[in-house]
Amino acid sequence: MPSPFPGMDPFIEGQDWEDFHVRYIVGLTDALTPRVRPRYVVRAERRIYLEHRLGPEGERIRPDLAILRSQENAAAQPTPARTQATALTPVLLHLPMPEERRETFLTIRRRETLEVVTVLEVLSPTNKRRRSDGRREYLAKREAVLQSATHLVELDLLRAGERLPTLEPLPADDYYAFVSRGTRRPQTEAYAWKLKDRLPSIPIPLGGGDPDVSLDLQSVFDAVYDSAGYDYSLDYARPLEPPLNDCETEWVRGLRHRKSATGEAR
Repeated sequence: MPSPFPGMDPFIEGQDWEDFHVRYIVGLTDALTPRVRPRYVVRAERRIYLEHRLGPEGERIRPDLAILRSQENAAAQPTPARTQATALTPVLLHLPMPEERRETFLTIRRRETLEVVTVLEVLSPTNKRRRSDGRREYLAKREAVLQSATHLVELDLLRAGERLPTLEPLPADDYYAFVSRGTRRPQTEAYAWKLKDRLPSIPIPLGGGDPDVSLDLQSVFDAVYDSAGYDYSLDYARPLEPPLNDCETEWVRGLRHRKSATGEAR
């Protein structure tokens, strides 16, 4: 069954993003390959980094050193200084350990030389989390691409988190696609749309004098949604984060009501 939303389904973001991210990357690969062959190949690649847990202020958590006494000793009355060492009962705690993150992105390469001509990124929540290792890692890789002749295409299909940095303010919308051509920097093409809109078709630049190919983001989304069975696995009764405004909330309520009327709601 199709998604009740005309475009991006916001319930995926908070419930099944990791699965969707992998599936959508595969879907983009399948959609692009017949459009760029035989001169180019499309390949999924990975970057790996360590993500440290963040505190409430967006800083890495650093454990404090503490000496913990047993409950019996803590409740005892003060006594004169002991002349012998006292054995303490340890309390088992957990240290904030870094987590290994693996993020997949696409490259379009010339078939004969395997030279990268275009990088396509689908942003993940860690790429947009303030002061996170994932954001620092992504922005560093982004800067390296921007300083090269390689084209960069970035898809932001997440409502939450910090947006990609631009010198001018972004349009006040929900989702974005950026097409940064190596021959036109620092200029970038920004495509913006709202929750109520269908995902657009965007141009994918290639090398040399080859024309752009058009990538229909909505068709890829529809195929992924259907094959993953999100129509029955997503809980459409859960609140959305970030929250919607009153108008959007009423609109989503109407979509859920129509879905329920067809017998597909959970």
